[in-house]
Formats: sequence, structure tokens, C-alpha cells
Amino acid sequence: MFESVEDFAIKLAETGYFIDPLMAKVVFLAVELQKPILLEGPAGTGKTQLAVSLARAAKTHVERLQCYPGITDKQVIGEFDHGLQRLYMEFCRDKGMSWEEIVANLTGRDFYRPRAVMRAFEMPSPCVLLVDELDKVPEEIEAMLLEAFSAWQLSIPEFGTVEAKSIPIVILTSNEERRLGDPIRRRCLYIRVEHPTPEREAEIISNRIPDATPEFHREIAGLARAFRNYSLEKPPSVSEIIDTALALRRLGASSIRAEDRDWLLPFLAKTEKDRRHLLLREGFTSLLADGAKYAREIEAIRGARV
Repeated sequence: MFESVEDFAIKLAETGYFIDPLMAKVVFLAVELQKPILLEGPAGTGKTQLAVSLARAAKTHVERLQCYPGITDKQVIGEFDHGLQRLYMEFCRDKGMSWEEIVANLTGRDFYRPRAVMRAFEMPSPCVLLVDELDKVPEEIEAMLLEAFSAWQLSIPEFGTVEAKSIPIVILTSNEERRLGDPIRRRCLYIRVEHPTPEREAEIISNRIPDATPEFHREIAGLARAFRNYSLEKPPSVSEIIDTALALRRLGASSIRAEDRDWLLPFLAKTEKDRRHLLLREGFTSLLADGAKYAREIEAIRGARV
């Protein structure tokens, strides 16, 4: 799939996703060794986007299982289509089939509707299976996935064991709403994901908005670091920072001013508490000053490397 770590890093960067060399090596080895990857860290740090970008780099698609409280095995693996089964029973009665024949067919694969995990296992070639926000599911669902991600098979009582036709690239994400169990952790390669450094975020912004100046990229990245150091309930994610930068460019702005505060808040403040915090008299102005300081630090780091 990828010839080397360097080949993987280049192809991933071509999708607009940048990771450090160490993380690139771990993800590459996970793909090569067919090991699931557990990405754990704060919301908005790019965990989900890594799965999407990895699929693009591998020229495949994503099967996404979005986890939520109360999810059942039917939403994870699949379930029988009861409507289709009823139609089949009516058809069989008209044909004079015996009850035994009808029942034998009703529990066959033709009437089973797979969900994300089973769809991924039935692909003729590997896809990326994203199990997003696994920390939101009950422990019994987490335990059910152990067989899938260790033996690469699913046990379905009605028609037996389903072995994977191809082994997907499995990405599990967790925002740490609860601690995942040790069994699932031991089956994965664990990667801690934090918000990017200002220097790397400037690189990400540069890739998404190449027509802006390097000063603009650094200013936005510096502002992102300032916001995340401001004790907000919901610090802005990478994607929200990019949206902010795109909004500024759409308005023809080359920098952020204090008077831009009110229209920028919907992009950067996601709770009423954070909005009120940023409306404090000196709150936004001090953030701009801190952002400018971080932007200068980015420039100094790059200057030292040159």
C-alpha cells in the first residue's frame, strides 16, 4: 500500500494532513502489521481527519462507525431486514414452500443488512474502518469489538462466523469521556494526539490557504495557540481555525483587528460561557497580543532553521 515511511508521509501530506516523523512511522507500521490504531486526545485535534486523509492517501474509502451512547450491536455489525423477510414469506406461501424451507432461507445472508464493521470486513480490498469516539459506547460494545480486531472475524448466531475478506486499516478515536478498557488498548498501537504546535498549524493553514502571506499563516496559528491557552471550555479545533482564516480571506482581511471580535466569536466560541469570557473588556485584545507573540516565535524558529 505504501512503499516506505517516506512514501507514506509524502502521500499523506499531499492530502493536506501533516504529522511529525515519529507519528508517521507508527501509522505506517500499523498499516504494514495490520494493527488497529487508537488515537486518544482532546476533541478537535484532527483524529477523525487522519482517518479520512489516510484513506485518500491509500486511494480507498472510509467506513465510518459514529459511536454514541446507547448504540447496539445491530448498529455496529448489522441486522436482518424484517420488512424484506415478511415480503419473502408472502412470496413463499404463494409458491407452496414448506415452513422449514422458508425458515432456512430467512436466516441467510441475503436478508442481512451489514453496518460499518461488517461492510469493512466484506470489502474485496482493504478500506479504512473509522470507529469514531469509542469512549461514548457502553463497555459491552467495546468488548464485542475485541474479536473483530484480534481474530478479524465476526460471530453472528444466525449464520455463524464471518471472516474478513480483507483486513481494514482500523482507526479508533477517543476524546476520553471515559477510560477505554485495557483489552482494547492492548490490541492497538496507541497514539496520543494533541493540538498541533503553532509552527505545524501555520504549515497546515498555508496548505489550505496558499494565496495568503506567510505572515498571515503565522498570525492565525499564533491566535490558535493563544485561544487554546485561554482556559476555554471548548478550545477551537484545527478545522475551526481554518474556517476562521478562510472567513478573514473572504472578507479581504490580511490580519485580525480588535474590532473583528464580534463577528469572529461564532467561529471561535462554541459555548455561552466562552463567548462571555471573550467579551470581557480586555479579553480579546490580550489574545491578539499573545497571538502576535506566538507568531513571532514561529518566525524565529523558522529563521533559526534556515
